[in-house]
Amino acid sequence: QAASPLHPVAVQCQEAQMVVTVHRDLFGTGRLVRAVDLALGPAACEAASAVEDTVTFVAGLHECGSTLRLTPDMLVYSTSLNYSPAPAGDLVIIRTSPAVVPIECHYPRRENVSSNAIKPTWVPFHSTLSSEERLAFSLRLMDDDWSAERASNVFQLGEVLHFQAGVDTENHAPLRLFVDSCVATPSPDRNSFPQYTLIDFSGCLIDGQLDDATSTFISPRPRQDVLQFVVDAFKFTGNSSNLIYITCHLKVSLADQAPDPLNKACSFDKARSLWTPVEGTRDICSCCEVRNCGSAA
Repeated sequence: QAASPLHPVAVQCQEAQMVVTVHRDLFGTGRLVRAVDLALGPAACEAASAVEDTVTFVAGLHECGSTLRLTPDMLVYSTSLNYSPAPAGDLVIIRTSPAVVPIECHYPRRENVSSNAIKPTWVPFHSTLSSEERLAFSLRLMDDDWSAERASNVFQLGEVLHFQAGVDTENHAPLRLFVDSCVATPSPDRNSFPQYTLIDFSGCLIDGQLDDATSTFISPRPRQDVLQFVVDAFKFTGNSSNLIYITCHLKVSLADQAPDPLNKACSFDKARSLWTPVEGTRDICSCCEVRNCGSAA
């Protein structure tokens, strides 16, 4: 409810913070308290704003000295609104009593919450199962305008293949998808020969360095859990089969994790003779030039 003389303290428990609104007629007597006499929590945080009738505090769930209590079903963040009247000006008297209003925000432990809001040090067993078993990756050939999956997998030389890699994140925190490597072979066995590498070194689209290729990652992404790239059609020389199998290794990182040399999507810009990332700083692509970007532990 909005703060009013009948409900002088109102609390909004948001995803990562609490918003406490205090009606200045705190005691319902018609005597308005001063904003400077109000503070939030043991750390005595000051108000974020004060208007004619209300004072508002905005604090992160872990800020202002709040405490966290765990119950079997809930996360409970506790703090208090403290009213400590001080004499105004040179007066040596006050006309109101100090007050402490306990405040709690309750969050269900068994529902989805953002990892940015709580950042627990424990890892619930069900979320471990989710991360190990329920990531559904996909790699699809798309129409030229990316509107739908391509009905045919037959191409002529000179055409462009539009690839869309994705991951179904289900109940996970936001994830960013990367294409670590892609190799083309004339048989389903990715270790067969001959083979041609399109993407390597943790996200370097090396096929785009060839003079007759326009292969590139599409920037910006349509979503963090989707990555698109185009490759010019090709065939293996001296091979009687016109079939090509393309096998890619897809991976994800947390969306709020900055891209790095092991988690990147880099294309070669032939006009400027340099590597550029879909996101992140350009230096994460420098290892593409030397073709050594290390390996993930």
